Amino acid sequence: MAFDIANLQPIGGQGKRGKSSQHWSYWTLDAATDVDAAGYFNSSTAYAGAYNLLEIGDVIHRVTWATAIGTGGTVSTYGTHLVKDKASGTVDVTNETDLTETDSD
Repeated sequence: MAFDIANLQPIGGQGKRGKSSQHWSYWTLDAATDVDAAGYFNSSTAYAGAYNLLEIGDVIHRVTWATAIGTGGTVSTYGTHLVKDKASGTVDVTNETDLTETDSD
């Protein structure tokens, strides 16, 4: 599966661009290792996709679904990625910071 800009959404009132991190929610079926590849958020085209939305220092909260996205299915993993570099039409995010899902009931 490839990047889907419809699944990248701002969270809450965004910080002032260039003055603080903006936070984004991103739902996908892709593994964290796919999402953290340089250029993933470009939708395979320079200056397309989320290139103009994301800035260095922005935080992306990724939720990877094991089944269909947002249909009551199962969440596989989630984690955060930081926008590390943005140059020559390519967005690069850090490897994920793993977060743990638990449900004790």
